Amino acid sequence: MVDVARFVESTLKELRESYGRARSVLAAVSGGVDSVTSAVLARMALGDIVRVVFIDTGFMRAGEGERVKKLLTGLLDVELVDRSQRFYSSLLGLEDAEQKRLVFRDVFYRVLGELVSSYGCDYLVQGTIKADIVETVGKVKTQHNVLTEELQKTYGVKVIEPLRDLYKNEVREVARYLGIPKEIVERQPFPGPGLLVRTVGRFTLDKLEVVRRATEVVESLLEGVGASQYFAAAWELELGTEREVCLRPGRCVRARFFKVPATGVMEGRRVYKPVALLREYPELSAEELTEMVNKVNASRFVLLLSEGGRGKYFVSVRAVRTEDFITAEVVYPPKNLLEEIARKLLEIEGVAAVGFDITPKPPATIEYE
Repeated sequence: MVDVARFVESTLKELRESYGRARSVLAAVSGGVDSVTSAVLARMALGDIVRVVFIDTGFMRAGEGERVKKLLTGLLDVELVDRSQRFYSSLLGLEDAEQKRLVFRDVFYRVLGELVSSYGCDYLVQGTIKADIVETVGKVKTQHNVLTEELQKTYGVKVIEPLRDLYKNEVREVARYLGIPKEIVERQPFPGPGLLVRTVGRFTLDKLEVVRRATEVVESLLEGVGASQYFAAAWELELGTEREVCLRPGRCVRARFFKVPATGVMEGRRVYKPVALLREYPELSAEELTEMVNKVNASRFVLLLSEGGRGKYFVSVRAVRTEDFITAEVVYPPKNLLEEIARKLLEIEGVAAVGFDITPKPPATIEYE
């Protein structure tokens, strides 16, 4: 565990010595603990030359920008910049998970590069943490906020990353030490590309709206179950034929496979494979479940909770517990709570069926793309 006081002292000293003569510095915050902690450290070290912005990409939770601005009043003066239509026009119709992440990153840094230039800033502060770097270098997934020197030149930005050597649990300790509001310190992580990575497969605005509404339901009802991260994702309800797969006699599952692939992890590397839908919970150990996912050539197992809604989308509910976000275990809410969630999700226009993801990381990633 990091020595928080020593880390803060050394980080502030390094920021002052390295960037104290900058004309201006732009800090991009999303409302998450990583970006906010980075911005607060920069502001403490460099003072009024730090300008803080919240970029509305169109993939945030409902009302996120105003919520973040209000929460940080008195700590950071946050400017809201809406570029949602620019992101939508660049991403509409794209299907491949990696392409969507790369296009999002391209638009994100072009927007930030333009702001850096127009505001006369020398540097960009961002909340890159160690897990982001590990997963990008290991090709588990391309994190939107990990830039090589070549990419920094492409977008005309030079980055300051005060937290790049810390994992999420360590960042939270630093944030508490700095007096950052509990609502930000304790709130579950939100991916950089936001709801885009939960709008699985072909990106459409109606699917995004389903995910946004499903997010409100899931976050409100799963807040107290002890999960590090809990959310909803959606994709088209298009299934192949059912088949039975056995590890050995008596250790079998019957599964149908969605046509849309999701991201998984095999031998430390990213893979794109179909999601397997189960109608009955498999009586398998965690090790057997992992073995079974690999055997059926899937990215993960999702257990069907309810069906019969009027729509074309399947909504998957995910709840996991983790310390470092490199590995994660599934958190199982009470049965009656899952039933309530499924009922409310089926009321959303466009939702046809609901499931619960029962796959740890690995073999599944926490997010679907």
